Amino acid sequence: MFLINANRRFKRLTYLKKCRKINIRNYSEGLNVPEVNIPFSNGRNLNISTGQYARLADGCAVATLGDTSVMVTVVSKTKPSSTGFLPLVVDYRQKSAAAGRIPTNFFRRELGPSEREILTARLIDRSLRPLFPENFYFETQVICNMLAIDGVNNPDIISINAASAALALSDVPWNGPIGAVRIIVNPTRKELQLSSLNLIVSATKRNLVVMLEGQANNILQQDLQKSIKIATKEVQNVVADLERLQKAYGKPKRVLEPLPELSHETVEALKSLTTMRVKEIFKNYTYDKLGRDYALQEVRTDVLEKIRTSFPDLDISVMSDEYNKIVKQIFRDLVFDEQKRCDGREFDELRNIECKVNLYKPLHGSAMFQRGQTQVFCTVTLDSHESALRLDPLSMLMSGVKEKNFFVHYEFPPFATKETGRVGPINRREMGHGALAERGITPTVPHDFPFTIRLTSEVLESNGSSSMASVCGGSMALMDAGVPVTSASVGVAIGLVTRYDQSRNNIEDYCLLTDLLGIEDYMGDMDFKIAGTKKGVTALQADIKIPGLPLKIIMEALQKAAEAKSKIIGIMNECIDKPRTEKKRKLARM
Repeated sequence: MFLINANRRFKRLTYLKKCRKINIRNYSEGLNVPEVNIPFSNGRNLNISTGQYARLADGCAVATLGDTSVMVTVVSKTKPSSTGFLPLVVDYRQKSAAAGRIPTNFFRRELGPSEREILTARLIDRSLRPLFPENFYFETQVICNMLAIDGVNNPDIISINAASAALALSDVPWNGPIGAVRIIVNPTRKELQLSSLNLIVSATKRNLVVMLEGQANNILQQDLQKSIKIATKEVQNVVADLERLQKAYGKPKRVLEPLPELSHETVEALKSLTTMRVKEIFKNYTYDKLGRDYALQEVRTDVLEKIRTSFPDLDISVMSDEYNKIVKQIFRDLVFDEQKRCDGREFDELRNIECKVNLYKPLHGSAMFQRGQTQVFCTVTLDSHESALRLDPLSMLMSGVKEKNFFVHYEFPPFATKETGRVGPINRREMGHGALAERGITPTVPHDFPFTIRLTSEVLESNGSSSMASVCGGSMALMDAGVPVTSASVGVAIGLVTRYDQSRNNIEDYCLLTDLLGIEDYMGDMDFKIAGTKKGVTALQADIKIPGLPLKIIMEALQKAAEAKSKIIGIMNECIDKPRTEKKRKLARM
């Protein structure tokens, strides 16, 4: 009996040594709850545990920082959808009960999601999405539940890390984990208010950046680059500990059934009918957005009809997917082979820019900014402080801000892309683009301005980078209204096309594209939006479509953006170079 017990103890000690940073909490109910305590350089620890709650979900993790705790669950269907893309939904909901509050609405319960909840859900989505397998088309839902909010530690970073843990522990085939930090490293609410930089970095192992989101008080480029490097290094502790937790307690990943494939004969027929015609379209630099789209659609219809005639038994959706892959690969190869873009520009060349201000007399401030076929119309309205935007109680608690005297509203009607569609309440994309434009301009607006400022940006034409055009047009509209901004704000989007080795998860070659077109965003691997002044950076947002980018590419993209900003400011200054000093007849009075 002694030898048996000694052998058991030896096996247990060996197992615990293997999982050296994983602790087991024993509860009175007899539950074993695995957890990891992840230390940060500021002395605070992030605790992540699993196995206690929501055990019917595919994956569940609870993350705690200070006295703020978030539970994240993951559920994924076992049958693929027929959409041809990943239907991932992230729901992030603030709970009043978690903060010891009762909702202040008539029903005294949580209603629709607030702006802060939607923006945080988008943040989590953009951190997780790049690491799903390319052929994963299973409907997946990630739900973030607030268990406790202390009003000191922000739950957004905690939620990203908990979502990463839940996916890593689940049987969902996801190529994580990732980790996320806010620089300065996971600050409290008070520390964040005193900081000149609010930067969130999500990254995976080998220092590969997956997502960037930030606002800065006109920070210098070299300081921003240093902060990104520090954050990426800090994330590696999170990733390493989550990998250990996954190896010890994660479920075996599902084996994905291979998708239906076309025969070699069919693929070759598609290529022979497609390649030359599509190449001619992409190499014809006289096409504009609509002309190129119409030409590609004509080729698509003709090719699929001929293939359907020759191979009548084939699934049309499989044929369509293969055709899209061929067109996308042709576009990407031409970028490297021709060293030019589909509109004839060099990689670092801007589109033609046109600016106008003071468009209509009744308006306090107005501007039109056109960059290529992206056109925005911006207006400024000044009113009393009673018109300030008041935040909901939970957003006040977590941000420390009760009301905003400057805010941006962004609209993207369907006619901007020659489409028909819904016109009505703001959608999540519009809310995200408006928030980014607001972050890009806010640091230049004086805090003691005696009016509430509402800036609206309506996209009238769109061919990429409409949010960055809103920064440019919005800044000019503010100057036209006589708002004493400290400097002009501009924005530009940097794209990326890579030759990516899937088997080695490695980038073999890449091209950075300044001032991104809509088709380059769709066919490419990154949409990196950077806003700022001639001096520094005020906002940034990186949407990355491959499983992480090395820091070298991020730094090069920031340098390309700095060069583009200087050119754009020069063009804007020719239209209006400083705030208007004479008062307009319709301007609001004190």
